[in-house]
Amino acid sequence: MVEEVDNISSYFNSYLKPLTNPKETSIFIANVTFEPACRNNWHIHRATNGGGQILLCVDGEGWYQEEGKEAQSLNPGDVVTIPANVKHWHGAKKDSWFSHLAIEVPGENTSNEWCEPVSDEEYSKL
Repeated sequence: MVEEVDNISSYFNSYLKPLTNPKETSIFIANVTFEPACRNNWHIHRATNGGGQILLCVDGEGWYQEEGKEAQSLNPGDVVTIPANVKHWHGAKKDSWFSHLAIEVPGENTSNEWCEPVSDEEYSKL
């Protein structure tokens, strides 16, 4: 479900505010805000060359996890560089709102592949 409100899209308890227009620049940047305990699904930023994503943490506390690795705690000022073709998820901690700037790294043949949700069982262990 996506709800558009004043140019802010709501994806299940997270809010995406585009800061750049991809039709006007090669770099897409958005402010993403998660309500407490909200997280996105596992996903992959696909690219045959270049690509990936950079997260600039700006407010609250959150989590970032790559498949097969331990989750990283995120705080304002933290920067996460996500290589292309790496399965991962990110979102808020249970008791905190969390905001980051998401920067889509330009590349060739880029796309986003959305995968399964992060289960409540997985999330509750953090």
